[in-house]
Amino acid sequence: MTLIDQPHTSVSGALTSEAVSGFRHRFEHDSNAVRMQNAVTRTGLDDVALRRERFVAIPSSVSNRLDDWKVTNQMKSGRCWLFAALNLLRVGTKKRLGMKDFEFSQNHAMYWDKLERANFWLGDIVSTATDESASRLVTFLLSEPLGDGGQWDMATSIFAKHGVVPQQAMPETESSSNTGKMNSLLRKHLRRSALHLRALVAAGEITDTVEAARLDALEGVHRILGVHLGTPPETFEWQWTDDDKNFHRDGELTPQEFSARYVTLDLDDYVCLVDDPRSAHAKGEALTVANLGNVRGGSEVRYVNAPIEVMKQLAAASIVQGEPVWFGCDVGQQVLRKEGRWAADLFDYDGVYGLDLGMTKEDRVLAGDSAMTHAMLLTGVDLDGDTPRRWRVENSWGDSNGDQGFYTMDDSWFAEYVFEVVVKKSALPESLRPALTSSPRVLPAWDPMGALA
Repeated sequence: MTLIDQPHTSVSGALTSEAVSGFRHRFEHDSNAVRMQNAVTRTGLDDVALRRERFVAIPSSVSNRLDDWKVTNQMKSGRCWLFAALNLLRVGTKKRLGMKDFEFSQNHAMYWDKLERANFWLGDIVSTATDESASRLVTFLLSEPLGDGGQWDMATSIFAKHGVVPQQAMPETESSSNTGKMNSLLRKHLRRSALHLRALVAAGEITDTVEAARLDALEGVHRILGVHLGTPPETFEWQWTDDDKNFHRDGELTPQEFSARYVTLDLDDYVCLVDDPRSAHAKGEALTVANLGNVRGGSEVRYVNAPIEVMKQLAAASIVQGEPVWFGCDVGQQVLRKEGRWAADLFDYDGVYGLDLGMTKEDRVLAGDSAMTHAMLLTGVDLDGDTPRRWRVENSWGDSNGDQGFYTMDDSWFAEYVFEVVVKKSALPESLRPALTSSPRVLPAWDPMGALA
């Protein structure tokens, strides 16, 4: 019996006028529903649903705070994962330079990510060229050839291969801060190229012909990126004045040389822990996602599936020891953006609608209601003994919201909506160490753990 032949549960299809009349009657005779209608049609939903007593119970002070710097601003782009990674790197670099205000070039990192990711994607297109065009993998690949989002291991692959530069060596452009139009044209070029490459393979063209077409497509990406983002420097002159007014000159440097001299972290020492809440995936297991990455020959995207309480403990310990923590989360849920407060129960949406909207973290992932959407830095934690109560968050949305761009996360929000933290491998408990070297479980390309911040 084929899937098509298998019996299905019969469902009555039509929406009848009788059903709608019943809905309307019950709504109009529900005083709370009418009251909420009156409120929400004149006032924003979050203003109506906000639990005020919960909001005022989340002070912004924390017992351990690292940040004494200004936040960055990714503007109208999805580069949060790169901003967060570079913000982590700059903590040590600022100390080495003696400069409180310093930024790496986020444009430089994005340029190389997009060129490398286009190369990665075109390779996947060629390797799946004999698959049916309607296959799930080919459909998935064509659905999003190139976006702004990424993962921790993708950032480290870019830094390891292409180095980093100060912002003045490759400053922001209109398109680096507003990537929509550039990305649209890149996707169009890549999709057109994909059809051409698949046609060449279907026609039986030799490998050299296919490879030449792939490189031609990649050169088109290079051209588009050059127009929008500028050309990354092969070398640049580096000199600066520190905060004590002392002048320094280091001459002409390549991005790799600048990275070697001024980045203080060994990125090979770090691992990304993930809270995959699905019961089918055991804690302590290594995970990866098929077709996820950006640099051919770079680091694989590897997660260690860890209990959320362990992730909290390791993140708090890192902050106490003086180092912020890169983390990924589902930022759109239970967040009061302007005031900069986050808590798992900050808004009473159930009370507004008279419905039970509650789901567990596992249910939200299984139902497609939650996944990692944003990356930031944890720069503070409020501890009661060894127990975290709330966290201070450095965002990359500018300084107009929260505490000049810093936010306060109640610990309840961490448990429900944080998916990833990056910590030193040496900090892992013994129960998680085997996952550093074991063969990871390979999740399909469309798995929610492959969501990009």
